[in-house]
Amino acid sequence: MTSHAYATHLRWEGSTAAGIRSYSRDHIATAPPTTAEVALSADPAFRGSSERLNPEQLVVMAASSCQMLSFLGAAARAGVDVLAYEDRATSHLDLTARPARLGVIRLTATVTVAAGTNEVTVQELAEQAHRDCYIANSLSVPVEVTTTVVTA
Repeated sequence: MTSHAYATHLRWEGSTAAGIRSYSRDHIATAPPTTAEVALSADPAFRGSSERLNPEQLVVMAASSCQMLSFLGAAARAGVDVLAYEDRATSHLDLTARPARLGVIRLTATVTVAAGTNEVTVQELAEQAHRDCYIANSLSVPVEVTTTVVTA
């Protein structure tokens, strides 16, 4: 197979008749064939709900998830026993940029591996995973990855 197709469905209901300050930013997204719904809104700075994910968070989350999945796949292919993976991913919305955009996405991963695992190998796999990450390769903003290796 040379490609994979992805589709989503987004739903919003309300009224914008009362102007920019009044309409709800809350909406629901799905990605058929899954039945899970994601409750979304705008960033609270843009009158969204702080109790819902916003699109900017989803982009950062997607970059983090893709890096992890790429890394786990590379590690499994290399025979490296990864026991845990945690990432604290960050970015910021740069409103001074034209057009406004997310700034650098920083992924700060901590990888726990089995005793006796070569740390250099784990770092090389993290770099390979970054080069292979579909999301990072699809974004116009840089994605930086820092990987800390912990031995169990």
